[in-house]
Amino acid sequence: MKKILAMLLALVMVFSLGAIAFADGEDITLDVIISEYGSYTREWWDGVFIPKFEEANPGIKLNLEVVSWNDLDAVVNTRISTGQQPDILNFNAFADFVADDLLMPAEEYASEELQAKFFPDFWTANTMDGTVWALPILASARGLYYNKDILEAAGVEVPTTWDEVKDACAKIQEYDPNIIPWSLDISNDEGQAAFSYYTWNNGGGFVDENGDWALNSAENVEAMTFMKELIDAGYVWPEYATATRYPQQDAFAAGSVAMIIGPNNLYDIAAGVNFGVASIPANEGKDPVNMGVCDLLVAFKDDDAEDGRTEAISKFFDFFYDTDLYSEYMVYEGFLPVTSDSAALLAENAEQFKKGGPDGGEGNSEYFANFNDVLASCEFYPTYKVEWSDVMVAVTAAEQQIAEGADIQETLDAAQAEIVG
Repeated sequence: MKKILAMLLALVMVFSLGAIAFADGEDITLDVIISEYGSYTREWWDGVFIPKFEEANPGIKLNLEVVSWNDLDAVVNTRISTGQQPDILNFNAFADFVADDLLMPAEEYASEELQAKFFPDFWTANTMDGTVWALPILASARGLYYNKDILEAAGVEVPTTWDEVKDACAKIQEYDPNIIPWSLDISNDEGQAAFSYYTWNNGGGFVDENGDWALNSAENVEAMTFMKELIDAGYVWPEYATATRYPQQDAFAAGSVAMIIGPNNLYDIAAGVNFGVASIPANEGKDPVNMGVCDLLVAFKDDDAEDGRTEAISKFFDFFYDTDLYSEYMVYEGFLPVTSDSAALLAENAEQFKKGGPDGGEGNSEYFANFNDVLASCEFYPTYKVEWSDVMVAVTAAEQQIAEGADIQETLDAAQAEIVG
């Protein structure tokens, strides 16, 4: 009996100490704004996350608001201008907040255990001036989709290098001249994406190792030379400078394009085709790099906050990224995970989770398994740099000029000069 009483007393002491950590027994309330990704986003957060979190974390209450992406900028700007920014915000940028000294560094609230869960490139993608300022909430990624039947009929393997791409395209064209071997979109809609596909996979890209603009690097010149070779050989979509990726994705889904670099939602669009997904091919001797896109979670500073606020924020993130709960949310919303533990789980057993809505159906393990390698080797646009919007226009214009025969080095030199002077 004495042992039982002693155990009960110990539990009471532990609970009491936990309550003291949160403002002497008073609840901590976190204001959270979550972006609306679909018709059932509110349903998951209100019906699943909040009840589970508050039950597991007595002493912390969530004042959670789901806001449409159409209204998000206005809501956030109003909150900040009136000094009512939330504790936690789901957004798609962070640089302006950092410049205005509004954010907490991520390492102040992300535990070491949580940091270790993220794919390394997704964690470091939100770095500015040597500090990580945001956590990735979910991802989409671009990989190489290929028509298995066409490649098999043409007698080629899935290409992993640029030489293999050219060889595969030649054989596909020989097999059936009505099939477009390789999709290419350097339109004004998304020319910067094509620039990344080729330059990143030759060790180049938009910036150098110091984070400075390097549009005219030797690696980029070589990458654009490869792109031009594909165009000159007639391997690519003929309206490459005007047609966006969307009609090209439809053509892939119809079986008239053999290979296309596309986003993860192409998986559903092309459901009627026998296809696979692989990493984007790289130049010989280079590691493959895929393009990642992810939205963010940031935590705002509050110098007047109650004791325990930072601990409460840490508990929010630890709970959200719990392997099972986070995996459930990824299936529910139809996105890709940014943590390796959830990626592994979903590749094996996504069917245990349900998609959003009454007719959503169950998750698809094959879908997640196909993207695991892609996620592990993603790179991201340098959106943290103020010139990014101008760079997107500059590299797209450069690609279009190169496609029409302009000197590659001179064209990239001009693009570089336009950005940095």
